[in-house]
Amino acid sequence: MAAHRSPADVPRLPDLQALALFVAVVDEGSLGAAARKLGLHQPNASRLIARLEAEAREPLLERHPRGSRPTSAGLLCAAHARELLESAREFDAWFRHGRDGDVVPLGVGASMTIAENLLPAWLAELRRRSPRVRVEPRVDNSSRVLEAVREGALRLGFVETPRVPPSFHARVVREDELAVVVAPGHPWAARRGPVSLAEVAATPLVVREGGSGTREAFEELVGGAELAPPAQVLHSNAAVRVALASGAGPAVLSALAVAAQVESGELTRVPLAGAPPRRPLTAVWRGPRRLSGAAAELVAVAAGARGAPGAVTAGAG
Repeated sequence: MAAHRSPADVPRLPDLQALALFVAVVDEGSLGAAARKLGLHQPNASRLIARLEAEAREPLLERHPRGSRPTSAGLLCAAHARELLESAREFDAWFRHGRDGDVVPLGVGASMTIAENLLPAWLAELRRRSPRVRVEPRVDNSSRVLEAVREGALRLGFVETPRVPPSFHARVVREDELAVVVAPGHPWAARRGPVSLAEVAATPLVVREGGSGTREAFEELVGGAELAPPAQVLHSNAAVRVALASGAGPAVLSALAVAAQVESGELTRVPLAGAPPRRPLTAVWRGPRRLSGAAAELVAVAAGARGAPGAVTAGAG
């Protein structure tokens, strides 16, 4: 006969709503902003935080006129809370969708270069390995993918921006080159020598919109150099390629994004002085540093890992 367990043997469950609110305060910098993010009235939010601090038996937040910031105990609490909340989300997904052969949903965001050139093959391989996983992709620029992951709307993101904010866990899955490309009739197409980075920076370019990882990578590459006003600002790689083919001017794009057009002769890649500039393509997530389940499987696929990874840790690979 199984031993009888008294109520004292059962661990007391934490208030997940209070923990989610506390993590939001840490992320947003104020109780008011966190309450708005979670759709709570501020008096109710204040009571949840007060009860959480009472249970912790020490202050978790330092209040000041401009908002709130975590104490040292609060930082530790937030780290554990993120892990618990992520586990709760994974349990909820399993409980709702993962039993009896049902599909397991996975929200994934990808910046445009990755979505156009890499993500379809990654998803095909993931489906081969894990047929029950259903990926719900969102395609946007790197800044918006990061925002969706930060807000919890997406479990996983793939971005091109060279600098991932420290509040994210990240793993570089591969590298990409930046390429200077022009239409075949552009004067640069007939150059015998490479173009300098300073000359590219001083030339009106066809560029992606602000928040694009490609644009951020180029701006970081030129450092503090003053950039010429853009010839055009467009919101997709496809639109930039059309503008280039029409003679709108040079552009700096992912080598992946223009490989087919360069091979066909529709566009010409102009040699750039020095080593080809490279930038990372990075998987990002929040919550526990150690990624598991379908999200870990997809990151392993993106990084070229063979076999089932079990789990993926930030910074590995």
